[in-house]
Amino acid sequence: MREMISMVVVLTVLSAFSGGLLATVRSNTQVQIENQVLKFQKAPAIKAILSDVSNDPLQDRFKLTGDDGTENTFFVGKQDGNPYAVAFETKGKGFEGEIGLMVGINLEDDTVIGVRVTTHSETPGVGSRAKDDPSFAGQFEGLALGNGFSVKSDGGDIDAMSGATITSKGVCIAATKARELYAKLKPEINNQITNLAN
Repeated sequence: MREMISMVVVLTVLSAFSGGLLATVRSNTQVQIENQVLKFQKAPAIKAILSDVSNDPLQDRFKLTGDDGTENTFFVGKQDGNPYAVAFETKGKGFEGEIGLMVGINLEDDTVIGVRVTTHSETPGVGSRAKDDPSFAGQFEGLALGNGFSVKSDGGDIDAMSGATITSKGVCIAATKARELYAKLKPEINNQITNLAN
């Protein structure tokens, strides 16, 4: 009986120590992981969308939490010192998994200034074209947020990529989520942008 109790005590101590060690490692590397994701996944998309800005959108950013509890980072683009656009990432379900989509929105007229796929696990050469083919992403540019972001077979304005309809729909789902998130958070976005300007 004593052997069993001592084994339980030893296992409990080892488990607590291991759990504490893992939690410490995770908290110490979390900031580094976020910086790497920003640098290698999000930054290229942000720079492509907000290419004509006079500031560094990676520096002028803020976070807001949506209704679902997800924290979203918003990157502000300025022209001549005045905020003119915001970019942020949403996700949609593709053929192989989630598709990350960075969406840029003009603050003055609420139109899409650009979209870029940030992450995906789609089939190389087929679904991966959502990230690699600028003509697909270019279809979103200039669309008003009131438009339906869906493929033409579903009554929308977007031509699906040949052989990658599910991926195309996943990108449209992410764009729709961006539209909905922007509509819900617009007053808070404007507040944060005003605070950045001051």
